[in-house]
Amino acid sequence: QVQLVESGGGLVQPGGSLRLSCAASGRSLRFNVMGWYRQAPGNQRELVATITGSASTNYADSVKGRFTISRDNAKNTVYLQMNSLKPEDTAVYYCNTFYVGMNYWGKGTLVTVSS
Repeated sequence: QVQLVESGGGLVQPGGSLRLSCAASGRSLRFNVMGWYRQAPGNQRELVATITGSASTNYADSVKGRFTISRDNAKNTVYLQMNSLKPEDTAVYYCNTFYVGMNYWGKGTLVTVSS
């Protein structure tokens, strides 16, 4: 069993920054692909970024150059550094991993970008 808990969301002005954290428990996920997804009101959930166990990364075109995904395997934690935030980044952000045939999601953390 894997539990994922996101934190770090909040209200930020356009152009500001936030760092999200996803703490995993139950199993070591150091070899697993971890991902951040987001879902805005009325929209489908979409991929934001992924990171492999060897720290290879992949980003959605909409966040390239602004967001950075990273991981600390010793802490079993994945981060999403978000810079130059835009109103269209407003969404609930979810952490995800796939482990032993099951897809795991956290409950999400709300990011609101507004002046």
